[in-house]
Amino acid sequence: MQLIVHGGAGPAPDEPASRQQVLGDAADAGADAETPITAVETAVSVLETDPRFNAGVGGAVQSDGVVRTDASVMTDDGTAGAACAMPGVEHAVSVASAVATETPHVLLAGEHAVAFAEETGVETGRDLWTEHSRERWDEADPPATDDYEERLAWVRERFGGHDTVGAVATDGDRLAAATSTGGRWFALAGRVGDVPQLGAGVYADERGGASATGEGEAIARFGLAKEAVRALDRFGPRQAAQQALEAFEDETGGLAGVIVLDHAGHTGTAENTEAMQTATRS
Repeated sequence: MQLIVHGGAGPAPDEPASRQQVLGDAADAGADAETPITAVETAVSVLETDPRFNAGVGGAVQSDGVVRTDASVMTDDGTAGAACAMPGVEHAVSVASAVATETPHVLLAGEHAVAFAEETGVETGRDLWTEHSRERWDEADPPATDDYEERLAWVRERFGGHDTVGAVATDGDRLAAATSTGGRWFALAGRVGDVPQLGAGVYADERGGASATGEGEAIARFGLAKEAVRALDRFGPRQAAQQALEAFEDETGGLAGVIVLDHAGHTGTAENTEAMQTATRS
């Protein structure tokens, strides 16, 4: 199994060495999987458990004080699944994988996605808060009122952040990509970004696969993951990632990163943020 894993594009992390170790552990876990879709699910699950990353435990908090998770998976034959706006679900990627492999659907959302997670054996009701996220929430001084205009003004002032995690894997025959996130900080309750949107946060086809990370609204408008895979028609993965990111930046002015993998196991990465840590295994 050959794969690449990323821990999100954003500012330089406080503990890069420890984060890099976890990324390496995630890549090792994925490399031992039997199929590409299991590989990306396994790798991303490791990152969802670690509070250093904005996915699962330690995810961003929305305006109502709830952490909601989103994820998506896609394979090179068009099999795809996503789940979003799920409170209390640590392993969103496993829900997305179940949607892809067990249902005729592409996307499930909200309380029904949580119920589906429980039915398929994914643990629900998890406490996704950490000490750090609690401190950040308290320091943001959320409005004590339910007044819509006041809360919306608070969101406009505070909304931000752009970390996500993801992986792409191939066994030389099949290929799969996955992306998972806790979203962006202080978004309106129920906000969903690029991650569960095929072609935006994740994409895979016969050319290869990609996982994107960054400012979700800009990534969704541009379709970054699909553009990176399309670029494989003209370039290898390294240049495809760079070309797609440059086009993204020119069109949107947004901040993002993307990883790309082709069926030969060649990898490419690009970001226009301070940092985007990755790990590879082959």
